Amino acid sequence: MAEELKNQNQINIELSEEIAEGEYANLAMIAHSSGEFVIDFIRLMPGLPKAKVKSRIVITPEHAKRLLAALADNIQKFESSFGEIKPANEAPSFPMNFGGTVGEA
Repeated sequence: MAEELKNQNQINIELSEEIAEGEYANLAMIAHSSGEFVIDFIRLMPGLPKAKVKSRIVITPEHAKRLLAALADNIQKFESSFGEIKPANEAPSFPMNFGGTVGEA
């Protein structure tokens, strides 16, 4: 019986070869409404006036809060193993607001 319950709580997650390769992004722009958070992962190249959104993820506010907690937990574990993550010296200096409340990471 316990094994049946354990199997009911498991999720089979597929990871395609294309997605497994990942995308490099060095900027995230975050906007939100009352019902969702939109996170755009962007690749910004030095010296180029154009940046490209590599992926857009739309999540609920509840999932955004879980993501925040999971990131904080993983950063703490990373820093315990590898040392403190130092903030970057440079930040983008161009306008970031594209309609609505926006954050960046």
